[in-house]
This record gives sequence, C-alpha cells and structure tokens, in this order.
Amino acid sequence: MKVVDLHHRVVRRLRSIPLPVVCAVNGVAAGAGASYALACDIVLAARSAKFIEAFVKIGLVPDSGASFFLPRLIGEARARALAMLGEPVDAAKAEAWGLIWQAVDDAALQERAAALTAHMAKQPTEALAAMKRMFAVSSTNTLDAQLDLERDLQGVAGRSADYAEGVQAFLEKRAPMFPGRT
Repeated sequence: MKVVDLHHRVVRRLRSIPLPVVCAVNGVAAGAGASYALACDIVLAARSAKFIEAFVKIGLVPDSGASFFLPRLIGEARARALAMLGEPVDAAKAEAWGLIWQAVDDAALQERAAALTAHMAKQPTEALAAMKRMFAVSSTNTLDAQLDLERDLQGVAGRSADYAEGVQAFLEKRAPMFPGRT
C-alpha cells in the first residue's frame, strides 16, 4: 500500500465515522497531519500549536484532503496563500479564521479535550449523527435539497427516544439522560 493510500483511508474514515470526532492539536500539524485534524468535526489546539501546509517547500502540492478542507473552512484566498506560501498559522489565527473550533492554553488542552468528549458522549447520538450527515452534503446541495434533508432528518429525530427524553427532561426541569444509539 502506498503512503498516499493510507492517508486517504484515514481521512475518509474520519469523515465517515457516524459520530463526531474531536481532535486536540498539540505542537505542529503539518501536511497530512494538518489534513487529519481538519477532517475531524471539532478541533481544539494548544495556543502554541501551529498549522502548516509546507508541501510547496519541497515541490509538492497539498494532499490528504487539504485542498478540499482549506477553502471550505477559511475561504479560497486564505487557502491559496497557505498552500502557495507554506507559512505557518498559529492557533489563535486558526481560531479567528475558522480553521479550528478553539485555541486553549497549552496546559489545559488535554483536560479541555477530555471534558468536551465527555460532554459529547452524553448528547443525543442520533441527532449528532444526523447533523454530521447534513453538514457533509451541505456544500454541494442546493438550498431546496438541504431544506428537504433537514425536514427528513428532523422527522426521524422527532420520533427518537432521545427526543422524547429531551422533552421530558425539559418539562421536568432536569438534565436529559439520552439513551442514544446509532
């Protein structure tokens, strides 16, 4: 198996996992490593972390999905500059640009990632999986197609045990205990 095939398998797997994938970046995310991070659903980064598309420095082009993720996350102008200049982007700028969800203090990264994943584990799994499916097609769907998809998935979610528990918890003024399943 070629290295590129392995990278593509990893990126495809990250995107196809039905539930959200949380990534915590500590250090430098370069090349395929940056693409792995960008393939995840929620990305946290230590303030000292950096993201770099350094392919140009060795005469290569971005791979492992970088040319797919970058323009969608930060716009075409920034994506082109990052790829063509090979300059690093620090975590604060990555957060400001929308490349990642949140930059956190280095010492708090692992704790914040653990708290976030623990929180996500208590959420309605069917709704999270449906959201992931909706976002996966939103950039290629027409507005009408996306509205139809939202309607269909909302109908499914509205018939789930998670929805019933969420409404009951709201009425009883308590935190929900979602049964979850996918």
